[in-house]
Amino acid sequence: MAVAKRRAARVKAFGMKIEVERRGTGKKPLVIFYDEEALTLDSPVLDALARSFQLIIVSPPGFGLSDRPDWIETIDDCAYICLDVLDAIKVRNATVMGFGLGGWLAAEMAVKTTHSFSRLVLVDPFGIKVGGPFDRDIQDIWFLAPDRLLALKYADVEKGRIDYAVMPEKKLEIIARNKETYARFCWQPYMHNPKLKRRLHRIDVPTLVLWGDSDGVITPAYGRAYAREIPGARFATIARAGHFPHIEQPEAFLRAVGGFIGLAKAPARKSTKAKAKSRSTAKSKARVKARTKGNAKTSSRTSVRAMSRKGKRR
Repeated sequence: MAVAKRRAARVKAFGMKIEVERRGTGKKPLVIFYDEEALTLDSPVLDALARSFQLIIVSPPGFGLSDRPDWIETIDDCAYICLDVLDAIKVRNATVMGFGLGGWLAAEMAVKTTHSFSRLVLVDPFGIKVGGPFDRDIQDIWFLAPDRLLALKYADVEKGRIDYAVMPEKKLEIIARNKETYARFCWQPYMHNPKLKRRLHRIDVPTLVLWGDSDGVITPAYGRAYAREIPGARFATIARAGHFPHIEQPEAFLRAVGGFIGLAKAPARKSTKAKAKSRSTAKSKARVKARTKGNAKTSSRTSVRAMSRKGKRR
């Protein structure tokens, strides 16, 4: 799959500079708010989406190369800034897609206004409290041992292993900064806005909520409760996937989201057997065409000779 060309810039909003990256050449805008670990940025799913859309990838305050003033303390604060960013770059009638923490951010934006949105896709988002005060809706990601957390995040833990030792220094610096910002915004109250659940009814665009069926950090039951709060929202799960279904099962993810957002279908790949059959059929047609052409020439020569003899008899 071809990798979409990346074009990055920093947009002014609220007196700060926010990183905005564009990929793809499509006319239809698709705004992306990536996950808390920024794994989405290197996912082949984005290259597939870039075939149909112009991707607009916004790094919230404190993520990527975006500024993070001290007065910004919550995802709710980030939502107002990101709305200003979309206004600054004149985004209208866009599909908005958020993953994990980015899904929470997209939901916070949508309850305020959807004037830039045409539809909304939320993939395993955080952001609300489903159970009672003593119910653990979301696993404590900062308390659990790394191997235990990996097992909760992924259906296949091998797909989640990252070799930080081979990464360039600049990328490691951004990862560390992202994690610091993540903890700052989500530590207290833990991974949710107590007011968001009561505001979700304000989302007035078609909404799809997708969930990995093996997500152990925030389970599908949490996802169903989330979807129920959004009027008319559709809910679907992706098999054999955890908290990052677009990374574990990219093809299944694209099938699940494709019809909803109007994703162009990639040309179907022919199997080896189908290719051989196609070549055989082409050769047979070529032979038939050659015989037909040869018969036509023979018939033409015979006709000319017959006409010549007839002329002599006269």
